[in-house]
Amino acid sequence: MGKSKAIVMKAADNVATAVEDLPAGYEVSFTVNGETAALLLQDNIPFGHKFAISPIKQAARVMKYGEPIGAASENIEAGRHVHVHNMIGLRGRGDLQA
Repeated sequence: MGKSKAIVMKAADNVATAVEDLPAGYEVSFTVNGETAALLLQDNIPFGHKFAISPIKQAARVMKYGEPIGAASENIEAGRHVHVHNMIGLRGRGDLQA
């Protein structure tokens, strides 16, 4: 398997970050806790953006760096782009707890 085109920072993460532009339909590999996994991307993922590596239910926490960075505003399937269109940021909000 070639060089990974996405990174997962912690085992608790449910998103990976693309290290280059990745097209929909691409089978991307990544390593989680020493184990290599792969999935088919459902959306184009721009460089530096996140995609779900497992299904994320609406209102569930989006985990990156082992920490919650937001909440899903809708159900997000594995391989889907995770960004402002389907995630609500939680940091710095007094009305929501991270």
